[in-house]
Amino acid sequence: MERYVSFENIDCFENACCVVDEVLFLLKEKPEATNPFWEKFVKKIPPAYYTRTPDEDVLYLVCANVFYLEELFENHDHEEGLLAMEKAEIECC
Repeated sequence: MERYVSFENIDCFENACCVVDEVLFLLKEKPEATNPFWEKFVKKIPPAYYTRTPDEDVLYLVCANVFYLEELFENHDHEEGLLAMEKAEIECC
């Protein structure tokens, strides 16, 4: 198995945005998943996410909350979120 991973053609900003997309989708679809932590998380989403202007702050937000994001997606059986998180974590965090 090749252990070298090339970072060519990896869009970490888009990977992070996909994770945030899934968080916002889940919180909208399952309001019971919302709590004070997720309310603060949503407030911390950088403006660059909404304008889709590449900025490392979106990736920092995702990478700093890997375990919380995975737990959110696992607890609510949100497979799309888990896949997006896995991709972002493996390629970028």
